Amino acid sequence: MPDPRDRLWVWRHPRPRDVEGLCVGRTDVAVDPRKAKRLASRIRQTARRHGLPRCVATSPSRRAADVGRWLRRWGWRHERHEALSEMDFGRWDGRAWSDIARDEIDAWCADFLRYRPVDGESLDELFDRVAAWRAPAGCVLVVSHGGWMTTRRWLELGEPRPASPDRWLEAPRHATCWRFEAAR
Repeated sequence: MPDPRDRLWVWRHPRPRDVEGLCVGRTDVAVDPRKAKRLASRIRQTARRHGLPRCVATSPSRRAADVGRWLRRWGWRHERHEALSEMDFGRWDGRAWSDIARDEIDAWCADFLRYRPVDGESLDELFDRVAAWRAPAGCVLVVSHGGWMTTRRWLELGEPRPASPDRWLEAPRHATCWRFEAAR
């Protein structure tokens, strides 16, 4: 049986408040503090059950970092890593999807990997960022985002990067944990 410390345990942040219908990547949105504490408790229980180190890495956005702050209050080490952030949608970020020009959405779908919303990043750049990230020594517990986790899963499958949105994998539900090979 593989050692659980040789895996990367990645949770998607709790469901944020008031984001229905919005394009949310780097937009810093709040989560209910009780949900952040509840996820922190689940992570703490998982660490205890599997003998994992009391260290968590999170993206800097509140919806992920609030979970890390709870764990830090309980004596854990909490590190924030920009590389764990959600895709940067640039000028689309925080806007209603219905307010984004249809021709911009069509351009993205036509060049799914390389299209960059103004001031944002392409999916190809997200893949590169996720592939380059390495967990800090002794830290195998992570709180990140659906896009980051889906990208990491895609990389682990070893398939060519998706050329169209219909090939994209479904993101994990909020507060769900996926385990990955721990790239070092």
